[in-house]
Amino acid sequence: MRDDRIVRLDDLQIDLGRQQVERAGVQLALGGLSFRLLAYLLGQGDRVVGFDELIEAVWAPAVVGEETVTQRVKLLRQALGDDGRRPRYIRSVRGQGYQLCATPRVVAAESQVVSSRSWKAWTRWMPALVGLLVIAFAGILASSRRDAVRAPVTRPGAAASPAGETELQRARYYARIGQDANNERAIALFETVLSTRPENVDARLGLSRALSARMCLYNRGAGSIERAESLARAVLERDADNSAAHDALAYAYDCRGLIDSAIAEYERAVALEPVARFDSRASVAYLYMVKGRLADALQANVEIADHRGDLRFYDIQVARNLELLGFVAEAERRYAQSFRLYPDSVYSNAAWPRCLYLQGRLAEAEAALDQALQRPLHPELQILRGELALLRGERNAAHAAFAQAHALRPGTSWPDTLVHLYVDGGPDQDWMAAQATRIRAAIAAGERAPDMFIELGMLELGRGRREAALDALDAAIAAGFTDRAYLQISPLFHELAGEPRMAAAIDRIGQQVARERERVLAADWLPPDLLSAVRASP
Repeated sequence: MRDDRIVRLDDLQIDLGRQQVERAGVQLALGGLSFRLLAYLLGQGDRVVGFDELIEAVWAPAVVGEETVTQRVKLLRQALGDDGRRPRYIRSVRGQGYQLCATPRVVAAESQVVSSRSWKAWTRWMPALVGLLVIAFAGILASSRRDAVRAPVTRPGAAASPAGETELQRARYYARIGQDANNERAIALFETVLSTRPENVDARLGLSRALSARMCLYNRGAGSIERAESLARAVLERDADNSAAHDALAYAYDCRGLIDSAIAEYERAVALEPVARFDSRASVAYLYMVKGRLADALQANVEIADHRGDLRFYDIQVARNLELLGFVAEAERRYAQSFRLYPDSVYSNAAWPRCLYLQGRLAEAEAALDQALQRPLHPELQILRGELALLRGERNAAHAAFAQAHALRPGTSWPDTLVHLYVDGGPDQDWMAAQATRIRAAIAAGERAPDMFIELGMLELGRGRREAALDALDAAIAAGFTDRAYLQISPLFHELAGEPRMAAAIDRIGQQVARERERVLAADWLPPDLLSAVRASP
């Protein structure tokens, strides 16, 4: 029986019976498979619909892979006039599938809008139909879909791909869509290619980045970083001007916290291919921010805005840039939106509760943190949890949280220092002195990341050396540290709150940020929408 209901999605009117879509009375060119895809998404309300479910509901009994779904969604968006980078109708949920940006509404004959519960009720036939299809083709789908995921279907008459090329394409695909399991699939596929083609440059560099991401994004495989560096260096030994190799080496340095070395390699990659290496430009923009070059960072972010759809963490990066510049309201809006739309992003999950924390909105930060802890984890979440515990006077709970952060990222120094600082019975003074010596040696060797000086300041405080701690904070500011709100709110530095030198240090940060902010507001590269947003942000 034909369904003759009319559905509203934002400003679209969809006639399911006639398979027509209109906007403001103008019919859009949409039909066939694209309309079936849209109709199924409408039937699911605003929930996230996975790839496998879409394949079964829209394509079965045909055997297709996730890339086919992705391409069809792209065509559907084009027909609707939707922008995947700023979606209005259909958004991508990384590693999961797709979701409508608004709840669809059924328009009744009396022009009344029925409730979402009624909408779900009338669509109950759809899962039943899907169930019949699944039963009818269960034997075919069970065997063939697994093969379809492993390799794309070759069109009749098409030339076969060279040996290993299919695995390389799939490896890139899984690396691009993100999430821990997909990254591991990418690593396995890159390894498969290299087992038969050990000199393949694309596979070497793809594996290098995936190994770095294993630690940097997914908190495991600390030993993978050494191999990631080695793979990138091996390519550079043969081709010193390979921009992708410089980018991969930079990413490995970045994940290890070697900021200056990472900046140099990212800049080299951009210099070799100024247009193509927008990913390197995005990464170095973030590190400019870390080093206090806030206006330079924002300019770089603005220049690559057209590529935001290809940059997984772009929106969070811009939000942090604006936050450090003091445009807090606009930064908060972006953080909140990203936290809502991208629950699988470790950086979105960490950024939103931290934003609330830095504003002193502790109850809201706790609530957001509780929600974030149910999602993919980042060590910063546990560190924030520990700092909030310290503000409540719960030292043991803080130590437990810091220990979990260290377990997530055992190869990094900051969580290790926090664990030793807040251990029951007080810090081990010999360990603290040795750790301070290690950090000073790294600084003397040329690494001057601001966070290294901040960590050194914490160690000196733990050793009871207040003046040395203040010296370290002064050095952090000279190296580019600009997060004034953190020094004011964090319990890690409350002991210095009454020190005149601490007040002077915070004032210096304010003066530096004011200079950067003036550069931004006077710039001719700021787009009108962002300019109006920052001017309206207190």
